[in-house]
Amino acid sequence: MELDLSYPTIPDLRRRAKRRLPHFAWEYLDSGTGDDLALRRSRQALDEVILAPAVLKGRTVPDLTTTFLGRTYAAPFGVSPVGMTGLFWPGAEVMLAQNAVKRNLPFGLSTVAAASVEDLAPHIGDQGWFQLYPPRDMEHCADLLKRAKDAGFHTLTLTVDVPGPSRRERQRRGGLQTPPRITPRLFMQSVLRPHWAMAVAKAGTPTVRGLAKYASPHEPARHVGLAPHAAPDPELLKRLRDMWEGPIVAKGVLVPSEAVMLRDLGVDAVWVSNHGGRQFDGGPGSAVALPLIRKAVGPDYPLIYDGATESGLDVLRAIALGADMVMLGRAWLWGVAAFGARGAEQVTHILTEDMTSGLIQMGITRPEEARGRIWEKLI
Repeated sequence: MELDLSYPTIPDLRRRAKRRLPHFAWEYLDSGTGDDLALRRSRQALDEVILAPAVLKGRTVPDLTTTFLGRTYAAPFGVSPVGMTGLFWPGAEVMLAQNAVKRNLPFGLSTVAAASVEDLAPHIGDQGWFQLYPPRDMEHCADLLKRAKDAGFHTLTLTVDVPGPSRRERQRRGGLQTPPRITPRLFMQSVLRPHWAMAVAKAGTPTVRGLAKYASPHEPARHVGLAPHAAPDPELLKRLRDMWEGPIVAKGVLVPSEAVMLRDLGVDAVWVSNHGGRQFDGGPGSAVALPLIRKAVGPDYPLIYDGATESGLDVLRAIALGADMVMLGRAWLWGVAAFGARGAEQVTHILTEDMTSGLIQMGITRPEEARGRIWEKLI
């Protein structure tokens, strides 16, 4: 990969992305809520995971192939859904979906992405996961799920950690409103990033296209996470099960007893996440909660992880703590903002090569063999 000589790590891509994005777009992508403490806790917890290397294992040939929820993927990582993805680079959703298809990785699309499920239908292949913020109107919700299924999405991710809006102070100070509206202040920030500005001028101002169908003069299409029904309850989960034929994942779980409750309610997998630190600054880092949830739900129940993942080593750390699949959000968008489709490919390359190197150092060939291979436990 030619980019390896200058951008061999995901943080390298992050630095270039920051230079190319207007301040308001960067703050939306990079910020958590409050003082970003929950965001930093995830990173700190991963840094504290020390894995066990091995010796005298001979030559190992790693195989990253992973089976999850009945499907086989090329690696145990994928693209997490992110709201307003197209704000960070026009066409980002399509670039990421096409890369996921090419590399056989799961691809998640948010209800509040800039692109609609119909926009992604020609590009998702068999990789599509749809993340739902449930609309207040159940007829709208049923229609949205039908559209996603008709577009080819097969796995439903129900967001369960947004009982109400968070403050996201950095985003507010950056000047971004929801839905996006180009004010004189934002226009001036955009002028300072001509590559982004020209791309947006060509593609048009990003909007939440997937919800436009449900807009009304009294409640225009906006971040559906602000709607009352964005806080699901067991009854809503039951109704969704009747509406959706396929796996349902509960995203945003940090408390072990609640993971057990969701498992017992019939959810097919739990996604351990603190929403990128964007919802509750008083909560734990995802990597703090992950081993506790794994212990609570047992060794075989499917768990997904996200939170401050920036390398293939981080993916291995999450697997060692109990994850079966690791989804990344910001990392892919740093890549796309830095280099477009080439950036998405570079993120895949970095994660794959780094994971392969890590498995060799640990003397193992399969990602799942990293489970529990934490240095402190082996001494």
